[in-house]
Amino acid sequence: MASDQKMSVLLASNRGPVSFRYDDTGALHCVGGAGGLSSALAAIPRQENALWVAAALSDADRLAARSTPDGRLDAGGFDTGTIPVRLLDIEPLTFARAYNGIANSTLWFLHHLLFDTANTPIFDARFRHEWESYVEYNLAFAEALAHSADPGARVMIQDYHLSLAPRLLRERRPDLAISHFSHTPWAPADYFRLLPDDVAVDLLEGLLAANNTGFLAPRWAQAFLTCCEGILGAVVDRDRGTVDYAGHRTFVGVHPLGIDADNLRARADQPDVWARMAGLRDLVGDRRLLVRVDRAELSKNIVRGLIAYRELLRHRPQWRGRVVHVALAYPSRHDIPEYREYAAAVQRVAEEIVEEFGSPDWDPLVLAVDDDYARSLAAYRMADVAIVNPVRDGMNLVAKEIPVLSDDGCAVVLSREAGAAVELGDAALLVNPFDIEATADAMHTALTMDDDERRTRSARLAATASACPPKRWLTDQLDALAAAARA
Repeated sequence: MASDQKMSVLLASNRGPVSFRYDDTGALHCVGGAGGLSSALAAIPRQENALWVAAALSDADRLAARSTPDGRLDAGGFDTGTIPVRLLDIEPLTFARAYNGIANSTLWFLHHLLFDTANTPIFDARFRHEWESYVEYNLAFAEALAHSADPGARVMIQDYHLSLAPRLLRERRPDLAISHFSHTPWAPADYFRLLPDDVAVDLLEGLLAANNTGFLAPRWAQAFLTCCEGILGAVVDRDRGTVDYAGHRTFVGVHPLGIDADNLRARADQPDVWARMAGLRDLVGDRRLLVRVDRAELSKNIVRGLIAYRELLRHRPQWRGRVVHVALAYPSRHDIPEYREYAAAVQRVAEEIVEEFGSPDWDPLVLAVDDDYARSLAAYRMADVAIVNPVRDGMNLVAKEIPVLSDDGCAVVLSREAGAAVELGDAALLVNPFDIEATADAMHTALTMDDDERRTRSARLAATASACPPKRWLTDQLDALAAAARA
């Protein structure tokens, strides 16, 4: 396929569906990615000319991008699966400032309400340099999309990394139908105002240049509408879900993302998962199994979850020796100091629990910090109780994956601050993620739940979780974008 061929459907995201590594001979090796967004692309009609634009994240990615025409991997002979991919070779320092300085250290903290406001954020000269890089990063995407799009093409821009891209693209290609989707929560207006005034305006105007902007849950969409109304003075129609600003109308939609149950179950039936299940059975024996699976990041609230488990063992001594908590906390963003400190805190609390309650014939807590997807799936299948207690989360797919895979029904203790709570709340056990005692009580309720009730709740959770699989999620957004562009 020629590198200058124009496309009718384009997707843009920081991370693409493939990455590169060096093999033993030093040659580049293309590795396929996984996840909801990758599988969702199968929903793009085959007759459509489609392209996925993403950033080169590693030195190997950058070499691959430089070795192909305009970073078009298919034109360079690389197999990227069902959709062509263009990797953008963004200057490494610019990328680092945009990705770590703004996207992950500012916007992620903002939307998840994670700032320690007595000390952070600090918007100084360093921040302004990082913000300039964030603009450059978004501009690189906008120019690549503008160059690659057919007249009237549909462009779907993903997440907080690319909040400015819709406006920058609209300035270059006003003929395009543009959407933006936020996979994170959206900060309440008072918290959003922590940003410098001009930055807050730029972010909102960036998204409002899209025809359609989407969120995972109604509360995130409502928070966005409130920001547009209060900060920009935009005209908001909450019933219709529209924002009128600067002569342009943006439709605001809610598109909850679910699980591809068939593919997930097929993956969980592979030999490596069965082997991990055998290992977990040896570890747990006939005890109840309480599971959590998270990245070791601040928003996942792992430390409070472990403290709640300690509270359970202290005040419900009947569970000592009768339950094992398997906590799988995988590495995340170790290049950000706050995340390194948090991972250390997780380790420290885990060691305290083992020291306080462990015995020669009982390990009350097993903490694993190495990434092992097969082990996660094994834990999903075997869990009697799952703990999903984020401080704040756009959706939280773990809360949906576990009941889909559960072999014998799993009770889910779920934070009311997860986007998934609005869908799963009638069958999960909702908790305030900051309330340690309430979380410990919910663990006890889940562990003592009648088998029939647990299975019934789990089946309801699984049905809800698989109601809007990634393909439908993508198709719904393509339809909403087409409707918004017509309007």
